[in-house]
Amino acid sequence: MLFPIFAMMLASTSPSEPSSSLPICNGVKPTAGTQSPSIVSALRMSEAWFQASKTANDADFINLINHQGPKIPGGPAEWLEMRSFLSNLQLCGVKDVDNNNLYIWVYDQNADSFAVTQFKLNATISEKPDFVGAFLTDEAPPGYVRPEPLTSRGVVKAVQERVAGKTAKDQFSGAVLISHSGRILLQKAYGLADRANHKPNTLDTQFRFGSMGKMFTTVAIMQLVQDNKIDLNAPIGRYLTSYPNPDVATKVTVAHLLTHTGGTGDIFGPEFNKRKGSLRSLKDYVSLYGSRALNFDPGSRASYSNYGFILLGRIVETVSGLSYDEYTRQYVFAPARMTSTGNDPESSVLPRRAVSYMGSGTKISRADDTLPVSGTSAGGGYSTVGDFNRFVNALTSDRLLRRETFQKLKDGGLKISGGHFTPFDFGGSMAGIGPFIGHGGGAPGMSGSLFHFLQNGYTIVVLANRDPGTAESISNFTAHRLPAN
Repeated sequence: MLFPIFAMMLASTSPSEPSSSLPICNGVKPTAGTQSPSIVSALRMSEAWFQASKTANDADFINLINHQGPKIPGGPAEWLEMRSFLSNLQLCGVKDVDNNNLYIWVYDQNADSFAVTQFKLNATISEKPDFVGAFLTDEAPPGYVRPEPLTSRGVVKAVQERVAGKTAKDQFSGAVLISHSGRILLQKAYGLADRANHKPNTLDTQFRFGSMGKMFTTVAIMQLVQDNKIDLNAPIGRYLTSYPNPDVATKVTVAHLLTHTGGTGDIFGPEFNKRKGSLRSLKDYVSLYGSRALNFDPGSRASYSNYGFILLGRIVETVSGLSYDEYTRQYVFAPARMTSTGNDPESSVLPRRAVSYMGSGTKISRADDTLPVSGTSAGGGYSTVGDFNRFVNALTSDRLLRRETFQKLKDGGLKISGGHFTPFDFGGSMAGIGPFIGHGGGAPGMSGSLFHFLQNGYTIVVLANRDPGTAESISNFTAHRLPAN
């Protein structure tokens, strides 16, 4: 999510003749060339919306959305929650237009990354565009000059200054770890684990990590693949023999679930909110969602699926004969020496687990009511920055997977329709630094990020007891300044 000032350009140029003195965004010139009236109208709307997020009072902000747009799901409460994200955005220019969709480059100052904001253009100029979403990307507009790499010492100094500045403004609360080839360069906690009791975060504080837990599920699956107990290309019905929907059981493979290409959908929504208190095991999730149809043909496209990772957890249970929690305790956490990681229910009293806080400024509140009953194979557990660093060390020293299996994990994926390769959900690649393993996670009151770069050996772990984006604002900043080697 992200944005600059298009008002000057749009106010002083005609739809077909953009000014030659366009505002710039981090040194990037907005896309030149002619723009159609519908695009100019959408740009004018987006600029007004972004600017209002920074300067308008709540009533005027809501009024602008109601009368000028864009169309956004939800209502005033959700729109106001969105303001804190929008206020960090700097509008940079048009990236692309296709099939009535407008894609705008924005720069997220908080995440230290570019994103692409998507609007769906409707039939007439007078009809408000639909806001589809804003998606962080490692891409950058043509002409953008990435930050100069720093030395290890320089990275540590820059990160300490950034975290200290955000903590002083009450924009960060959590812990940060940076290591290189097994040697810890920075390990420090900031802010409060419990604001009411003025209890500080420490390196032993356990933070909820959201979807970062998917990494443990993937490792568990690959261990069972390594032992010839799971075939990645087998339909999930081979392992979930009583799965309610036979279409899902016969068409969706284990590899589809690992790549989010199975069409199995998500778990969040009205049904989840209504039944959240009764979802105490992975079986409960399957009972609730197992009869529903596929969202799309498996392998035709990718769409993030928390339910897909619930199913992977159930496969671990049926194949191993252990509960998901017991399996990960024995075969992931114990060999990695991760003594502070788990999925214990929120009802359990864990003195070191941080309180989760959502919101910002004067609107910070506890996020208790939004938390799941407990962590699952899709995420939601708790850990420390030290334990995640030990997880990386165990993976890269062959203590969790044999070397050839780890390589299969790093290289694994599927080609979907159109020939696009979709990797397993266990990492990616960053421009200028190369491939990494890791994952992010977030929900109200929790934010986490892990990068381990395979070529230069740097590991970055950031956990926070604040909203999504809090950890990424540090981990992305760090990654973008790492030495290449």
